[in-house]
Amino acid sequence: MNYERLKTFLVVAEKKSFSEAAKILFVTQPTITSQVKALEDELSTKLFKRTTKKVEMTQSAKILLEFATEIVRLSDSAQKEIVKIEDSIYGDLGMGCSFTIGEYILPSFLKKFKDNYPLIQMRVDISNSNTIITNIKDQLIDVGLIETPVDDPQIMIEPFLEDELILIAEPNYFNEDETAVSIDSLKDIPLIVREEGSGTRAVVNQYLKQAGVSIDNLNVVMELGSTEAIKSAVESGLGVSIISRNAIIKEQQLQLLTAYPIKDISFYRYFYIVYRKGQILKSTTELFIDELRKMTAKQVTSVS
Repeated sequence: MNYERLKTFLVVAEKKSFSEAAKILFVTQPTITSQVKALEDELSTKLFKRTTKKVEMTQSAKILLEFATEIVRLSDSAQKEIVKIEDSIYGDLGMGCSFTIGEYILPSFLKKFKDNYPLIQMRVDISNSNTIITNIKDQLIDVGLIETPVDDPQIMIEPFLEDELILIAEPNYFNEDETAVSIDSLKDIPLIVREEGSGTRAVVNQYLKQAGVSIDNLNVVMELGSTEAIKSAVESGLGVSIISRNAIIKEQQLQLLTAYPIKDISFYRYFYIVYRKGQILKSTTELFIDELRKMTAKQVTSVS
């Protein structure tokens, strides 16, 4: 049986939609229909019942599903083993990174990785954590780096780097003798936050909740979709924000922004590697994850 036809069959079976399968596999819907029809002709059976609202697998499709999954898995494993014996490592790698990681953490690592493996073609999409998880499940990317843990049966997750969130303000925003900000004070200060769905927003909400404070009780004056936009707004004196310490290294050196601890709260978190559970990882994906683990191994000791 043809590998591409089986791959198409598996995606249609998972998504229960010919149109969704076409989007994931980057082909037209007629191509999906043609691939499934060719497989049905080869097996002399009907695989899907199509109605106006959904696609259902036939009994034959349910039997094929188990074997097709194993055939595709073995084919992918064979390709990985063959790549290992080649002198040069090459291939493609699709990655999704949340904003903070993609803009402030990843660039220096990618430089080292590309220097060591110049034949690997990389595509990096920077978006929020929710979008990355969706793209991994839809097989649009191979691996993701996100800022908040997820509990999803289709996703494997592991920490790779610790990060600290801090309150930032323009210099002289607070009195000179103020070295830390209390929770009560924070309730009245104009606060600029990331959009819903971002890892930073989720972590801030979590720690505030643990301290008995809801973000709804704070004076949120603005929601912005990127850390750079937040930094610009804070530099302009529009309010304060809570973002990654890694994101303001340059601004602190140039004395454009000042960092303050919040009394009785420590905003520590981990960054996470995520990929699809049960899927044979491509050699390029496996290599990237291994190299990332090596570079950050000393910084991750445990997760509380």
